[in-house]
Formats: sequence, structure tokens, C-alpha cells
Amino acid sequence: MEITVTDRLIVRPMAQTDLDDFYEYISDPRAVAFEPYDVMDYKEAQDNLAQRIEGGDCFAIEERESGKMIGHIYFGKGECEYCYEIGYILNPKYWRRGYAYEAASAVCREAFCEGAHRIEADCDPENTASWRLLEKLGFIREGFLTKDVFFRRDEDGNPIWKNTYIYSLLNPEN
Repeated sequence: MEITVTDRLIVRPMAQTDLDDFYEYISDPRAVAFEPYDVMDYKEAQDNLAQRIEGGDCFAIEERESGKMIGHIYFGKGECEYCYEIGYILNPKYWRRGYAYEAASAVCREAFCEGAHRIEADCDPENTASWRLLEKLGFIREGFLTKDVFFRRDEDGNPIWKNTYIYSLLNPEN
């Protein structure tokens, strides 16, 4: 995927010029509450953005009218051929406007047109907005993993285990 244009958005590869917009939301505790990392300072955001650009599987969600990057979508190869994984994060200032749906819908549609068979997403059951978005996109909840992952530790250094929902969306043409 290179560039996808929707009514209000451009989904495109991330660039170094996105740093200030990226930092704006990656340093916001609300935006990263369910991510496997904590808020980032400017230097961490700069390094993280460079890694995402190099990886080639993160795409900026840019608001067409303003040219501002308002979030990003991860869209990478899954465990087998024709299978992909999707994830998204949006600047909280742009929540509840349908931008995540618009961007994710366009990315999934384009992937299926290019031959993808299956798109998967993992989601924290406590992240209601995320799993509702997946279901609105047509993803089916296939599984529930109990305390399968941790990203943070408590004050004593013990893992804080989290549950995971597993979702998938199949190409309607297959």
C-alpha cells in the first residue's frame, strides 16, 4: 500500500516531517493507554518514528483539509501468506469523528483488492472504542485469551497481565 485517499483523509507512508504531529498524540496518556508502550518524550518519539518509517508497515492518517497527521495505522504481514495484521491509534483531539473507521475501512478494502485473504486484529477487552470499531468494520471476534500478555509492571515489579480479544475479517471474494 502506498497512498489511499478517502473523502476526508490521506493514508500514506509516515515521514520525518510528521514528527511534531506524531509527538502530539504519542505523548498523550489517553492515546497510548492500551498500547504496549508508555507516553514518549520528544527524543523517544523521534526515534520511534524513524523505526516506523524504516519498517514500512505504519501509515500516517492525514486530514486532507488541514494536512495534519492525526494518527497512524499499522498494517503488516501476518503469520502466513495473504494474511495481515491491522492496528490504529488516533490523536484524542480527533476521536469520535469517524476518522479511524474511514481510514481502516479504506486500508482493508484496498488490501482485499490487492489479494489479501485475512486481516487480523488484537484488542484489549477494556478498549471498548477499539473493539466496537472492529465490529463496525465487519471484523468477527474469534477468541478471548485470558491474561496472555503484559506491557507494564506494578510498583513491586510484578507483571500486570491483560486479556486479549482476537478479531478477523475475511476477504468477501474468497
